[in-house]
Amino acid sequence: MTETTDSGTRRPLTLRDVSEASGVSEMTVSRVLRNRGDVSDATRAKVQEAARTLGYVPNKIAGALASNRVNLVAVIIPSMSNMVFPEVMGGISSVLEETDLQPVVGITDYLPEKEEKVLYEMLSWRPSGIIIAGLEHTEAARAMLRNAGIPVVEIMDTDGNPTDCAVGISHRRAGREMGEAILEAGYRRIGFMGTKMALDHRARKRYEGFVEALAKGGVELAEWEFYEGGSALAKGRELTASMLEKAPDLDFMYYSNDLIGAGGLLYCKEQGLDIPNGFGMAGFNGVELLRGLPIKLATIDSCRREIGRAAAEMIVARMDADLPGETITLAPVLEPGDTMRTG
Repeated sequence: MTETTDSGTRRPLTLRDVSEASGVSEMTVSRVLRNRGDVSDATRAKVQEAARTLGYVPNKIAGALASNRVNLVAVIIPSMSNMVFPEVMGGISSVLEETDLQPVVGITDYLPEKEEKVLYEMLSWRPSGIIIAGLEHTEAARAMLRNAGIPVVEIMDTDGNPTDCAVGISHRRAGREMGEAILEAGYRRIGFMGTKMALDHRARKRYEGFVEALAKGGVELAEWEFYEGGSALAKGRELTASMLEKAPDLDFMYYSNDLIGAGGLLYCKEQGLDIPNGFGMAGFNGVELLRGLPIKLATIDSCRREIGRAAAEMIVARMDADLPGETITLAPVLEPGDTMRTG
């Protein structure tokens, strides 16, 4: 995108450089690179080859001044280390790659004040749409979303009131369905292990739905633990050992995500527990990576890639059309795997 002059300084490449390299006018070069105007295939190919050879990249910020929008979609998520969100991004990208739109990602670390800052910075670039995780935001962030003047899609959760559009699952329903399935399988001494719920609103809603289902079946949680830090295999092993030491009569453990559940599963197999007959286990998310384990952990598929695709499709549909807001609630799918009794 830059060229070194005779004096050794670097300057940005311009339309004139591409014009001289391709032998056509700057106006024609502009039309080709913006995919506008009536240009022959041969001329278009000549300009594109010259631009590619030079390494020229159009200044789309300058081109966006007239429309007051750039061809970026702001995607604001809590984490990329959590294996859930790369799959969501895969769904978003699979739709946007068929358009002129490009996703640009901001990370919040589950911190409301950081989300507010990231949102502010993203909006200052005048993106064409926003995809943001969750329904809970600060009042300032909500005001920015309401007044952005562009399509906004809140993802992962539909237990609440979206600003504009939302696509996700009901986490309370996911928790209830897991609780009902555990009771139906005959387990009664049930433990729960999950993250501290103050900032992970979706995990909190699953927990509430889970406890509600147990209570409806006349069962209380026998043991529980909330932890801080990463959702790692080591954490699952460590905390499962601790909980079984405190409550050795547990016959089921429900984990707030698959990774700590997989750590717990490895520990329990090492201890020789009879899974799933004497002791059952389940996680949440349906993480693809864990399908390679010799024993498949019971889980609920949270429809991550489907959520990403649907969110991107909502943005694209609303780019040039004044459509009303909508909420799409996908159905979480319980997969009993090899760690929960069935039938």
